[in-house]
Amino acid sequence: MAKRVGILTGGGDVPGLNAAIQQFVWRMEDEGYEVLGLRRGWGALLHVKPYHAEDNSSWLVPLTRANTRTIDRSGGTILHSSRINPALTKPDIVPEHLRDRQNKILPDGRFDLTDAALEVLRYLHLDTLVAIGGDGTLSFARRLHLEGVKVIGLPKTMDNDVFGTDYCIGFSTAITRSVTFINDLRTVAGSHERFLVVELFGRYSGETCLLSSYLAGTDRALIAEVPFDAQRVVEMLAEDKRNNPSNYAVATVSEGAFPAGGKPFETGEADAVGNRELGGVGRFLREELQKNTQDRVIYQRLGYLMRSGAPDSLDRLVARNFAALAADLILAGKTGRLISIQDGRYTTQPLEIVGEGKKQVDVERFYDRERYRPNIVGVMGLPMFLC
Repeated sequence: MAKRVGILTGGGDVPGLNAAIQQFVWRMEDEGYEVLGLRRGWGALLHVKPYHAEDNSSWLVPLTRANTRTIDRSGGTILHSSRINPALTKPDIVPEHLRDRQNKILPDGRFDLTDAALEVLRYLHLDTLVAIGGDGTLSFARRLHLEGVKVIGLPKTMDNDVFGTDYCIGFSTAITRSVTFINDLRTVAGSHERFLVVELFGRYSGETCLLSSYLAGTDRALIAEVPFDAQRVVEMLAEDKRNNPSNYAVATVSEGAFPAGGKPFETGEADAVGNRELGGVGRFLREELQKNTQDRVIYQRLGYLMRSGAPDSLDRLVARNFAALAADLILAGKTGRLISIQDGRYTTQPLEIVGEGKKQVDVERFYDRERYRPNIVGVMGLPMFLC
């Protein structure tokens, strides 16, 4: 009987996931393994009913070379995704067949359904499970590892903020997209002689904003790690606009940035893992500019445009190599590892490293907090990703 391995994608989608899935499937099939795709991330482990008479095809899909032949040509994930964490499950998303169980209730009212997830994993008879995701997805992978499940983690997030790796799948494409859109928007700002405020994804880490601003040559960049003085930013941008022969100025801002003495701008109800929607700091800056300069402001949230479409060449390369490394580990009988890049080299880390720290911009080294600008100098000897 062939060995069976599983693979899933969780959290926000990013370009490169399908390339990783394809590479993993082809390699494992060549080695005689069956590959089972778990749909919608960790949600599959709650919705699959571990009984042989049940039809679980909406949550499980066998993956082969034939049905993954062309998937690397597009972005997103053919396995779909969710932000469900079985260890932190909101009452309203507990599947009906689990509601009568004696589920462990957490202090915040959510449920720990890890036991139900473990029951499904035993039913699926997986030799190893590969989880591709960010902090949320990988935190439950870590939990399963501690429970004795054979798990391997692949880091992906366009924020590039998974602790334990210099690089995450999706980061390069997000930067490429952002630089392109910022420079495209210059034509509008310059034509109408206006301020341009571009808001980028980045909840806790401003690395996407920092590098996009550095590469696009924006006037100012407000990152999540450094609270900003709104009045000073307005004054600086006004001066930038006056000094520009085309009479416009550009500011980029992480969605997690906030004014000094304030807090991040959040709206709506918390999602399945407790995060409320971020966004609005760019609108706040627009209002401050309009109020204090009487000039018009173009405000653009890039949002999902940063993670849409096919991956660039770097994300294709990293995604494929991460997946190949995961296959290597399985074939060598090694699990409980996070595939990573350290100092520009492929390596692995103990899966326990996930959650042991917070990966953010090295502000003192790469950011000028007085001028609100990237300060990337003296890079001799540093790894390519400046981490």
